[in-house]
Amino acid sequence: MNIGIVGLGLIGGSLGLDLYTHRQQTQAQILDSSSASPSPSYRILGISLEQKTCEVAVKRGVVDEASIDLSLMSQADIIFICTPIAAIAPTVEKLIPYLQPHTVLTDVGSVKQPIVESCSALWPNFVGGHPMAGNTQTGIDAAQHHLFVNKPYVITPTANTPLESIKIVESIVDLLQAKIYHCQPEEHDRAVAWISHLPVIVSGSLIASLRQEDNPDVALLAHYFASSGFRDTSRVGGGNPELGLMMAKYNRDALLRSLQSYRQTLDKITTYIEQEDWQTLDQQLNQNRSDRLKFNF
Repeated sequence: MNIGIVGLGLIGGSLGLDLYTHRQQTQAQILDSSSASPSPSYRILGISLEQKTCEVAVKRGVVDEASIDLSLMSQADIIFICTPIAAIAPTVEKLIPYLQPHTVLTDVGSVKQPIVESCSALWPNFVGGHPMAGNTQTGIDAAQHHLFVNKPYVITPTANTPLESIKIVESIVDLLQAKIYHCQPEEHDRAVAWISHLPVIVSGSLIASLRQEDNPDVALLAHYFASSGFRDTSRVGGGNPELGLMMAKYNRDALLRSLQSYRQTLDKITTYIEQEDWQTLDQQLNQNRSDRLKFNF
């Protein structure tokens, strides 16, 4: 099997690193138990917009071969599209002339419904996917080992998605030691609006609000005093602006729904403080602590 990766940034690069390492470890185990030299079980092929990235990817052991030319993907049996959200469907269109009839396409985008709808129409052998892993770093230099270990990896098939294609994607995700979940694309988008996209917007709003402090001395002190609380709550809001914009653009309805609910909750808390209703505020804060313990961190 040949595995293609289009987009050698944090996700694509980390995917390649772990697959490359897994193959090396498997070969070493076979060699320890036999004198015969085994053939690799798969090859990893990479595509980047920049030749320099291709060279770094090969040197780091992310891929076996890399190119800026999509024709390299004609050798692939499955291709992970690890581009920004806006580029996923256009990438599928550009890939089609080079694909074999059996080639499976999958993506890693954080929004699923519009991607699955558009890409499945272009290539029926498409399986929507989203690894719930990553950080604010970008580029091939950000690629790291074990990024997906014990992290959720969501697969979003539809009624028309070929079952064999789903199994192929699952078999590779299993090598990453991620936790596989299945759901409908629209259910995925509503869920991630709450736990990923809303936090990005709220966290960014926290940073923007601090900028509105009209006393420069107080603003300067805030920068000096900022510690773990502000660091942790502002982290995702200070990440890749393009990613935040794509979340809002492609998951607009679900994000607006969660933002409206968040605003209502914030208004309630504001009222508790204005009215000095400390008892109700205390109840809310205790409920928050209890609810947070339910999350699968």
